[in-house]
Amino acid sequence: MIKIKRIYDSSGDDDGYRILVDRLWPRGLSKESARVDVWMKEIAPSSALRKWFCHDTEKWEEFIKLYTHELSGNRQMLLEIKRLEKEHKTVTLLYASKDTEHNQARVLYRVLEET
Repeated sequence: MIKIKRIYDSSGDDDGYRILVDRLWPRGLSKESARVDVWMKEIAPSSALRKWFCHDTEKWEEFIKLYTHELSGNRQMLLEIKRLEKEHKTVTLLYASKDTEHNQARVLYRVLEET
């Protein structure tokens, strides 16, 4: 099972293996309190794409296309997440964005479901 959660939300035992999928470390959060098992910043949108999108919901559909294209070139990382899911039964993709609907973890989740 793959889940999505905002990193600022309380962690729980049902989170399973916690993967941070942001390129930048979340502001104001210590590594100890984040309870992150692995930080996969390489799976996050490129810096250029992240800066272009800038959480502008009007760019959301184009962001999905561009980020999905980036992910297609990162097949090894996608397979690693799927391997971790099999090993740990539950994997939670963590993101920092305030927008719970328009963020890279949602796109990554969709791509992983299709992988």
